[in-house]
Amino acid sequence: MNIVLIGMRGAGKTTVAKLLSKKLQKEVLETDDFIAKKAGMTIAEIVLMKGWDYFRDVETEVIADISKKDNVIISCGGGVVIRPKNIDLLKQNGKIFWLQVSVATLLNRIGHDQNRPSLTGKPQKEDMEETLKKRYTLYKNASNVSIDTEKLTKKEVAQKIIDSLWK
Repeated sequence: MNIVLIGMRGAGKTTVAKLLSKKLQKEVLETDDFIAKKAGMTIAEIVLMKGWDYFRDVETEVIADISKKDNVIISCGGGVVIRPKNIDLLKQNGKIFWLQVSVATLLNRIGHDQNRPSLTGKPQKEDMEETLKKRYTLYKNASNVSIDTEKLTKKEVAQKIIDSLWK
C-alpha cells in the first residue's frame, strides 16, 4: 500500500514525505518531478508555454503510472484533486492523507516563489484564498485521513501518518 500526500502547495508534503521515507525506508515519488521530466521543462514553463490543461493531462498520465507502484510515498501537486480520475487511481493502492494548513502559513512558507505560478492570475494571497476555497471540499472528499498541521512540527505530522496507517 502507498502513502499518498495531498494538500495545497506549501502544505509540507515534500518535507513530510522525506521524513516518512527515512522512518519507513520507502521511496518518495514527487508527482511534479515526474511531470517536469515527462514534459522536458519546469512546471512554470509548462504552464506558461502549454497551459494548465496540458499540465493536468500530463499529471493524470503520471498518476496513472505512479499509482501502479507499491509500498512508496507519493507526494502530489496541490491540484491533483481537480480530476476525480487521479484520486480514483491513487486510492486503488493507497491511503490518502490531506495536510491541512492556513493561507497565512502557506504565505509564510512560499513567499514570492517564482516557481509556483499563480493559479488564478491574482496576487499571491488572493490566489491562495481562492484556490483553497475551490479545493477544500475536493481535498476533504479525496482524503482517507486529514491532518491539521497548523500547530504540529513536520516530525509530528509524519508520526501521525505512521500511527494512522494501522488504524
